[in-house]
Amino acid sequence: MRQFTAVVNPTAGGSTGAATLLQLARLLREGGAGLDTEYSHSLAHAQDIARRAGERGRIVLAVGGDGMAGGIGGALSGTGTVLGLVPAGRGNDFARALGLPADPAALARVLLDAAPRPVDTIEVESAAHQRTVVLGSVYAGVDALANRHANQARLLRGAASYYAGGLRAVTTWRAADYRLTVDGADHTHRGYTVVAANSPYYGSGRLIAPGAKVDDGLLDVVLIRAAPRRLFFALMNELKTGAHVHRPEVRVLRGRELRIESARPVPYGADGEADATLPVTVRIRPGDLPMLY
Repeated sequence: MRQFTAVVNPTAGGSTGAATLLQLARLLREGGAGLDTEYSHSLAHAQDIARRAGERGRIVLAVGGDGMAGGIGGALSGTGTVLGLVPAGRGNDFARALGLPADPAALARVLLDAAPRPVDTIEVESAAHQRTVVLGSVYAGVDALANRHANQARLLRGAASYYAGGLRAVTTWRAADYRLTVDGADHTHRGYTVVAANSPYYGSGRLIAPGAKVDDGLLDVVLIRAAPRRLFFALMNELKTGAHVHRPEVRVLRGRELRIESARPVPYGADGEADATLPVTVRIRPGDLPMLY
């Protein structure tokens, strides 16, 4: 039977996350699986635990939110180690993209019985040529600023923290001038953001790239142009359903490699964790990570 190592972010999910893991552990062991649990004190520590477990042939379970999923998924990308997710964070957007159930019993069945399937990952190269790998998306603009505000929120959780962070970011944002290169073709863009999406979701369930698929070998590049703030708030509302992509202020490109530059310092983020400044280059790594879903 399957042998799992659960790598836990102890700050994710609070008591709810702990209760979910306890139920899941019991169900996995009742199903005949072996399970070890290790608690991380940083993302780098979690990545080290995951790599060592993979080298021993174990299936790694990332227990936490999108930062944990992306960090561990990135560390395991290209190694052949199988990854499973236990959604226990604020956003859980990559788990949502995979259609993973929140119910522990249903999730246990997936982890015990599903055959591993390859998903794409995203390689992120900074201005200093440092490379990391993430799962969900890279975003440059007002959403990166909003995510920074959401991460600093202490009294709000989940979608509420993202919404409050978004409101705060939009009120101070000035349209930025971007230079984009998608698979060698140059584009200019003036507006709020550029999002390179492997997953359809970001920001705690917002459907930023409805056409994105985690296994198609492509990035969906979503551009939101400059618009009056009242219109941008309407666009934010439409992110619940993906209807924003039908507006003339929104453009979607597709490609395997994207370079994003800007005329002024513009922040970018990746899977809710990275917090840096343009330029950045992102590349799809097709089928680079086997996952259970």
